[in-house]
Amino acid sequence: MDLSGKVAVVTGGSRGIGKAVCLRLASLGATVIINYVSRSDAADAVAKEVEGAGGKAGVYRFNVADSAAVTEAFKSILADHGRIDILVNNAGITRDGLFMKMKESDWDDVLNVNLKGAYNCIKAVNRPMMKQRSGSIISITSVIGFAGNAGQANYSAAKAGLIGLTRSLAKELASRNITVNGVAPGYIDTDMTRDLPDAVKDIILNEIPMKTMGSPEDIAGAVAFLASDDARYITGQFIHVNGGMYMG
Repeated sequence: MDLSGKVAVVTGGSRGIGKAVCLRLASLGATVIINYVSRSDAADAVAKEVEGAGGKAGVYRFNVADSAAVTEAFKSILADHGRIDILVNNAGITRDGLFMKMKESDWDDVLNVNLKGAYNCIKAVNRPMMKQRSGSIISITSVIGFAGNAGQANYSAAKAGLIGLTRSLAKELASRNITVNGVAPGYIDTDMTRDLPDAVKDIILNEIPMKTMGSPEDIAGAVAFLASDDARYITGQFIHVNGGMYMG
């Protein structure tokens, strides 16, 4: 796979899955735009790692849930780099809790970042990609968006919304040579899962046929494939990376 000359925007690119995606795309020749909202040091560290390996990177701070901020940021990215070929909607948050106790603000926060954030970013790249008559939009959804999960009604709803958004846009944009796909991770070894109690980890591992969590690099590999010319005839699809936990 060769992404030389392409510009990729990765939201939430400063850590975890986003960081792994940035490093993988850069290793294939893409210029990576690392979005962050609160940790400039982490985003700068990813950029330095990319550049230290001979790649190209830029760092842009904006909140994907803020439509005006997204519009301005993407204008700057286009002015600085001339084009956007790949958008990876990775930014996301959780506000877990049983639905009967869930605050409206917890519902709104998750939907605004995880679903409307993707809408805002896709809206910003839609016209530039249509003018180029090429592009790849990849959203990081979740096994929870397909299977549901107690205590995560807001997260599940947002990720399920991404699934419908992806399939609809795949039909709208296919004639312009723009592919729209998703990657659905299962349980991945990140900072968030490392902090779980051992008893909870044991329950999770019992649900996974492969008996191990995935790594951020596993997700990055799937994203890189969908962003490459090897996937030029694939659109409206989802790659499930979950160790066999869900087989939908």
